[in-house]
Amino acid sequence: MAKKRVVVGMSGGVDSSVAARLLQKAGYEVIGATMQIWQEEDPAAVEENGGCCGLTAVEDARRVARHLDIPHYVMNFKREFQEQVIDYFVKEYIKGRTPNPCIACNRYVKWESLLKRSLELGADYIATGHYARVRLLDNGRYTLQAAASAQKDQTYALYSLTQHQLAHTLMPVGDYTKEEIRQIAQEIGLPVAQKPDSQEICFVPDGDYAAFIDQTLANPIPAGNFVDTKGNVIGRHQGITHYTIGQRKGLRLAMGHPVFVAAIRPESNEVVIGESGDIFSLALRCSHLNWMACEDLKEGMAVTAKIRYNHRGASGSIYRVSRDEAICRFEEPQRAVTPGQAVVFYRGDTVLGGGTIEEALQ
Repeated sequence: MAKKRVVVGMSGGVDSSVAARLLQKAGYEVIGATMQIWQEEDPAAVEENGGCCGLTAVEDARRVARHLDIPHYVMNFKREFQEQVIDYFVKEYIKGRTPNPCIACNRYVKWESLLKRSLELGADYIATGHYARVRLLDNGRYTLQAAASAQKDQTYALYSLTQHQLAHTLMPVGDYTKEEIRQIAQEIGLPVAQKPDSQEICFVPDGDYAAFIDQTLANPIPAGNFVDTKGNVIGRHQGITHYTIGQRKGLRLAMGHPVFVAAIRPESNEVVIGESGDIFSLALRCSHLNWMACEDLKEGMAVTAKIRYNHRGASGSIYRVSRDEAICRFEEPQRAVTPGQAVVFYRGDTVLGGGTIEEALQ
């Protein structure tokens, strides 16, 4: 019987490199592919700022592919990345929301675009170095299960994958800890065995989101008023793209005690400042729902909900509002429920589904 063919998305990092090796060892026909998504044409700029998608990443992936004796291709997804990730990122911040570009990149670039191209090449699967596990349930649906290493689990950022995408996805490193992955890389002599993990958003390597947004717009985001929860003006802000819900540092307000961003109002160009208690919520409304383990939302479903990547998860229940909206009510108030971020619902270590936070509720 012919070997199953898998295209591995190789970022030049240790995780995707070991993923390729594990699949090779398991008997798959492995092809390496690095996604070219950096927008700059100037090689020096790409080299300096490219992060996981720059020239260094391509060269590292190529070296690994040569070491493993597998084919390696560079696939151009610049247009898809610009439209689905960068444009979305800018639009969300202008609306006073806090987007998660990695989730958009996973859904529309690393999966939708890469999978389509890979299937056209005759592949049966795509694979990545994400710390998560794909599972086929007894009900016939595919879902994600948390990685063996809880501190590295990446299921939160993958909740929006479709059934079709999951059915054609392999995630071999999900059964290992990071230490075990580095040990495997070391043992087989991979040239990236000790390469540090990429931490920043690849297209904003210095972390200055507001400056990046201003550079992409014809007119920079204007300054405006800080107001308290009663509407009183208490200072001037630098522009709403500088702020997110729950933020305390960098406000430059001499209030004599800690204060926090409680709301962002793009329509009036105001940033609302509140006390600690003003940034806790008992519920949220979410939309753009995607279900994995279940076909649809069952009324009053008990869940553990994560409202950001490093959130520990909170017990609650979810209820339908409309076909594509739900309310999640928590057992205890949660800090900084942020519009634009994802809320992901779990039962144990299995992903039920998730959506985009629209607003915090009391």
